[in-house]
Amino acid sequence: MTPAAASEPQRYLEAQMRWRPLEIVFWLATLLPFALTPNYLVLASQIAITALFALSLDLILGYAGIVSLGHAAYFGFGSYTAGLIAKWGWGEPLAGVLGYLTSFIIARFRHLALIMITLGIGLLLAEAANSASWLTGGADGLQGVRMWKLFGVCEFDLWGTTAYSYSLAVLFLLFLVARRLINSPFGLALRGIRENALRMPAIGAPSPAHIRKIYTIAAVLAGAAGALLAQTTETVSLETLSFGRSADVLVILILGGAGRLYGGLLGAIIYMVARDQFSGINPQYWYFWIGTLLIAVVIFLPNGILGGLARLAPALTIPGKRKSEASAP
Repeated sequence: MTPAAASEPQRYLEAQMRWRPLEIVFWLATLLPFALTPNYLVLASQIAITALFALSLDLILGYAGIVSLGHAAYFGFGSYTAGLIAKWGWGEPLAGVLGYLTSFIIARFRHLALIMITLGIGLLLAEAANSASWLTGGADGLQGVRMWKLFGVCEFDLWGTTAYSYSLAVLFLLFLVARRLINSPFGLALRGIRENALRMPAIGAPSPAHIRKIYTIAAVLAGAAGALLAQTTETVSLETLSFGRSADVLVILILGGAGRLYGGLLGAIIYMVARDQFSGINPQYWYFWIGTLLIAVVIFLPNGILGGLARLAPALTIPGKRKSEASAP
C-alpha cells in the first residue's frame, strides 16, 4: 500500500470531523424555543430526551447493523435507577453495565435471531420491574421521586426552562462523544461490520469485540436519556420499559434516517411535534396519522427524511452518510 493510499482513511475522517455550517445552524436553532415558544419548553425537553434515545439506537442500528426491538430496556433501567437513587446521583453507568452483560449475547447472533433476543431482553426486564412492586412500584410506577435543584440553584419548574436547558446540554455533550466516536477508525470498523461482519476479522477488526463495545456505549446513552426523563418529570413508570417505547424510537430513526447521526435528532423533532399536534386534533386516533406519515416516508424517502434531503441537495449533506448512498445516482 502506498503512503497516499494509507493516508486516505485519515483524510476522510478529518474531513468528516469538520463542522459544516448547517450543523452550526442546527444547534443554534435549538436555542430558539427559549425565545419563540416559551410555553412549549416542556415539550422541547421531551424532544431532546427522545433525540438522545434515538441517537443511542442509531449507534447500533445505523452504524453496526444491530436491529433491536428491546432498546427501551436500557432507557427504563436508567430511568428507574435515577429515580431510586435520586438523593445520591443518577444511574447511567449502571445501565451501561446491563448493556455490557447483554452484549455478549448480542454479539453472537445476527438478523432474525438478534431481533427476537433483543425483544426478549426488553420484555423480561419490563416483567421483572412489574413483579418487583416493592422496589419499582409495579403498575403504579415509582412513587416519591424528588429531584434536588440543578447545581443547587436551578429548580425544575412547571414551565420547563431548567428541564430543557439541562436536557439540551446533556444531549449536545453526548452527541459530541458520538460524533467523535463514529468519525474514528472504530467508527469505520463499525460500518464495515454493518456491511459484512464475517470479513472484518480478516483485516484486524474483531466483530464480536466491536459489537460489545458499541452496544455498551449505546446502552449508556439510552440510560442517560431515561435518567433525564426521571429527573425532569420526577416520575418513573413501566412505560419506560415497554415495547411501545422501543418501537417508537425505531420509527423515529426510520423517519429521520439511520446511520446519519442527525437522523435520530430530526426524526425525534418531527415525531414528537406530530404526536403533539395529532393528539390535540384527535387523542384517540393520532397513531393513524403517524402511521400514514411513516408509510409515506418509507415509500418516497426510503433512506429517511435526511437521506432524501441529501439526495436533493448534496451540498447540504452533513457527516454520517452511507458511502453507498453517496455514490448513488
